[in-house]
Amino acid sequence: MKLIYQQMLAFFILIMTLLLILGFSFFHITREVIYENTWQQLEGYAYSLKNQSMMIQNQDGKQVLTLNVDKLRTSEVLLSNQQVHFTIYTSRNNTLYPKTGYKSVISAKDWKKLKKGEILRRKSDLGWRGSNKQNVQNQQRMTDILAPCFDSSGKLVAVISVGAKVSSIQESFTRIQKNLLYVLLVSALLGILISYFLAHYTTKRIGKLRKATRAVANGNFDVRVIDNKRDELDDLAKDFNKMTVSLKKSKEEIRLQEQRRRQFMADAAHEMRTPLTTINGLLEGLVYDAIPEEDKDNSIKLMRNETKRLIRLVNDNLDYEKIRSGQIDLRQSIFNGMDVLKNVQEQLRKKAGNSGDTIEVTGPAKLEVYADYDRFVQIVFNITQNAIQFTEDGTITISAERGHRCSIFRISDDGIGMSKEQLKNIWERYYKADPSRKNTKYGESGLGLSIVQQLMEMHKGKVEVTSKIGIGTTFTLIFPDKR
Repeated sequence: MKLIYQQMLAFFILIMTLLLILGFSFFHITREVIYENTWQQLEGYAYSLKNQSMMIQNQDGKQVLTLNVDKLRTSEVLLSNQQVHFTIYTSRNNTLYPKTGYKSVISAKDWKKLKKGEILRRKSDLGWRGSNKQNVQNQQRMTDILAPCFDSSGKLVAVISVGAKVSSIQESFTRIQKNLLYVLLVSALLGILISYFLAHYTTKRIGKLRKATRAVANGNFDVRVIDNKRDELDDLAKDFNKMTVSLKKSKEEIRLQEQRRRQFMADAAHEMRTPLTTINGLLEGLVYDAIPEEDKDNSIKLMRNETKRLIRLVNDNLDYEKIRSGQIDLRQSIFNGMDVLKNVQEQLRKKAGNSGDTIEVTGPAKLEVYADYDRFVQIVFNITQNAIQFTEDGTITISAERGHRCSIFRISDDGIGMSKEQLKNIWERYYKADPSRKNTKYGESGLGLSIVQQLMEMHKGKVEVTSKIGIGTTFTLIFPDKR
């Protein structure tokens, strides 16, 4: 079943349930109100008969009930026109007036209640016409009240029974019932229309989401759904819009990663091909004695340098993959970080000199740092080497200081610097801020800073970068203390 029909059915069932509950309650209340009004009217007749046609007189020291028969007959005619009948009893089975006509059955239990002064209201009583049960002329249902009459001593002297035909009450109730049924039918039709419009409104909004979903499935991540911030469907539309934005970013990121991967593969192939070609040429020269004896040592030295270059390129990729996949276990310990900085300074002094750069180390004589020694060396080495690659005839400064429960190291240069856009991407794999420098003799592969970021995360540390084009770049490394 389609959702619109499910919604229509649900709304219609809800509306009809409410209508039925209201209708049943109205039927019941109306019936009670009709009976209540009838009883109040009958009680009024009873007290009118008592005050106008009944008197209690003293005769020979006794209180005797006397009736004004003429008034009673007049009242009987008037009330009979309204299908109301009355009877006056002096006991359960003794009728004072009229001797013939409507008679009501009074139980012993009811008579006791009447003696206590209670006015009895009865919805249905089976009475009969005629003077006795053997000569039944017209038997029918009546609703009546029984009103007691007392003398001055509080003795029950008479009971007035005033009754009306149940059929008369039922006729009034039936008319109201018919009118209410008409209202219910009209309400049901309106309920169907309202259910349709409510279901159509809901399914229309869902249809818009379906249309947008198909557009996303076809690769269109620019689609948006209107969010009016009113209900759960609007919340779904809001989440859908967030999803499309995220998918668009992911698609762009995948595109950039693929572009960088291809660029890296081209760079790696180029960098591998150059040393391999050099090594192969030198080997052939040595095999065929094409290289003079005095140049053989230089040829062997060149082959060794090219071989190290290849090994460095391969190791960078292996390190990154091992770190990313969690295959490296850190062996953290406390050691003097200043010794590492000075060692890195000595290792890279020659490379820095080839670019006209100088490396300066500043800080206390001893600064304890809690880290994996080898990985700490790798982090500082990679960043310092990166600074050398992008600085010419400048100064690279490595400083250290003590922070709050941490050790802080800064590596600054006054090189070419980076733009804000470049800063966003420097941690990406294969990314190179300056692609023109991809063929340096230091074998830049675009993996050094990615490895730095991964290692800092493994140390639960932080790395921050600030840079301005033409001014330089500063890397800040924060290593937390042992907890």
